[in-house]
Amino acid sequence: MTVSRPPELRADDEVRFAGGTYTVVAVTGQRIVLQDVTGAGLEVGHAELFADPGFELVGTARAPLPEQGLLEGLPARAVEQARWWEEHVLAVLDGPGSLRQRELEKIAELNALGHQVALSTFQRLRRTYETQGLSGLIDQRVSRKRESRVDQRVMEAIAAAVAGETNQSTGTTGRLRRRVEQIIADRFDLDPAQIAEVMPPRTTFYRLVERATKGKHTFGSARTRRSTAKPPDRPFGTMTALRPGEWMQIDSTPFNVSVVLDTGLADRVELTWIIDLATRTIPAAVLRPTTKAADAAVLLARCLTPEPMRPGWPDALRMARSVLPHRRLTAIDERLEHAAARPVIVPETIVLDHGKVFTSQAFRNACRAMGINHQPTHKGSPWEKGNVEKSFDSVDTLFAQYVAGYVGKNVEQRGENAEAGAVWSMLELQELLDEWIVAHWQNRPHEGLRDPITPDRPLTPNEKYAALIETAGYVPVPLAEADYIELLPVAWKAINTYGIKINHRKYDCKALTRYRRQHSGVTGKKGLWEVHYDPYDVSRIWVRDHHAGGWITAPWTMLKSAPAPFGEQAWEHGRRILAERGNRAPTEAEIAKAVSDLLDRAERGPDRPAAAPRRGRGSTRDERVAARTRATAASPLLPAAPASGEPDRAPEPAGHDGQDDGQPQERLAKVIPLGAFNAHEEARKRR
Repeated sequence: MTVSRPPELRADDEVRFAGGTYTVVAVTGQRIVLQDVTGAGLEVGHAELFADPGFELVGTARAPLPEQGLLEGLPARAVEQARWWEEHVLAVLDGPGSLRQRELEKIAELNALGHQVALSTFQRLRRTYETQGLSGLIDQRVSRKRESRVDQRVMEAIAAAVAGETNQSTGTTGRLRRRVEQIIADRFDLDPAQIAEVMPPRTTFYRLVERATKGKHTFGSARTRRSTAKPPDRPFGTMTALRPGEWMQIDSTPFNVSVVLDTGLADRVELTWIIDLATRTIPAAVLRPTTKAADAAVLLARCLTPEPMRPGWPDALRMARSVLPHRRLTAIDERLEHAAARPVIVPETIVLDHGKVFTSQAFRNACRAMGINHQPTHKGSPWEKGNVEKSFDSVDTLFAQYVAGYVGKNVEQRGENAEAGAVWSMLELQELLDEWIVAHWQNRPHEGLRDPITPDRPLTPNEKYAALIETAGYVPVPLAEADYIELLPVAWKAINTYGIKINHRKYDCKALTRYRRQHSGVTGKKGLWEVHYDPYDVSRIWVRDHHAGGWITAPWTMLKSAPAPFGEQAWEHGRRILAERGNRAPTEAEIAKAVSDLLDRAERGPDRPAAAPRRGRGSTRDERVAARTRATAASPLLPAAPASGEPDRAPEPAGHDGQDDGQPQERLAKVIPLGAFNAHEEARKRR
């Protein structure tokens, strides 16, 4: 690098002026005396010298630092030779006298040592060193990259062909070469003979394609290729959560564990859970055969309610034995007295994708009713909820792969007859998942929870929650049965003389008598009544009393003929069975009887010998519908249906029949206290 306008000019400096090279002999306040190589003198003014377009101060530029990575990749002999030249060039640049005199003296010295070097050659090396540093002295025959000359049209066609492979099924390099030839023919109007002349040899083409497709998975996984092409070509923004619930993410994914349904068939279920970004806590997770809007809405309710201790869980999993601020929280919400060590988090903003479950009106109503900001991501932007996406990979490696019936992430990773290893029912697997979240996930140090003050020690989700509670506070939102009803899907119906009809089913009770054929008072809905229903249990509905307030529970009029609760899926399947039999307009009673027969067959099991294949009187679809219906009807998430004429009783623990079998009770695991953690001290670090 040269300096066109030096801050000062001194004697013996060499300058370029008026097309020639001069040495500064003297500098006065008004004039500058110059001398050329012949000894002829020239006197000019300061303004005249500095204003000359060709003025340049020679030999004062600092050489750039050598590129160590480049030097390490070159032969040692070439680097040694460059350093030898550097030593002599520096002697000329830093020596006394004029640059011209120093160069002539150096040439004489080298010739005396047996190195025949021309003055022009040395001057070229000196100028190259001033601009490029040591790398400029490397023999270019060694450092020059040998690249074949490729037509620029080929490079443009390769780039276009690679971009066009993003959404295509994965092909080979041969197919890409054919596509490149087609692009060249279309864009540049070349005939086959001209294309053959333009296209490089096959080995060169493969090398160019390898460089153009690096990191794009052009010949790899199509799913990865599409995902890689989606992120924008700009830095990602950052989103920092400062308190629990400020930012949360929700999503669903197929769970890679095969479960045993009631019919004995093995099938996979879906996992839906929500994660808190500030603490990486999983406050709620549900397994369902197929996730519905009601499931996502109920998931929000579970997020706001304490996780109860289950029979058989170690006492160490109690909130009272954890680092969570148990006493302070219990004073606010008494339900935490017997809760497990999983925090209760109030969502403020939930980030979600555009799946039908999360864009449904039922889920939106649930978010609006609970004061939650509903924040969808941009379409085709899974990285905007990357934390929950990554957490699904974690549950697969930390939990699912150790569970009997694990089937792997895809077919390539699936073992032989992997489904045959299924031994857990969906409800049993839900119990295992809940216990694992409390015992392992909430107490495992998370890399995303490293504090800036103490970056060498990652915190656990429970520790991070306890620390943030000291600075962010806690606002509990208790949910009663009425809150669960609010989260269910809504339908607006009229109350007729026979009651209310939903999907060809009639619901009625005495409490509806005074409202039959009456206006609800909601003019926006033309006097219809707000009805909430459970898609997994058609045995009852809830009607909002717009006049007296509260809810009216109306049972299904055919409940006595089909006492087992079942959902919409079973109802629609029963209608389909009757339609296939030629009954175009089945009555409500006929549908109920068909569904009841279906459930009876599922309970009895298929008529087959023990060693026969799993095929019974009903079709496989019949068995799946029946099994999923019974699984969803047994869900512990929603309030139970009131028993007719029977008082409510506390449920017995699973597996307990109320009698002492005389066998010794299994001892629970030893209580192991969690590590010492001072939430108050952690909170002070953030103030």
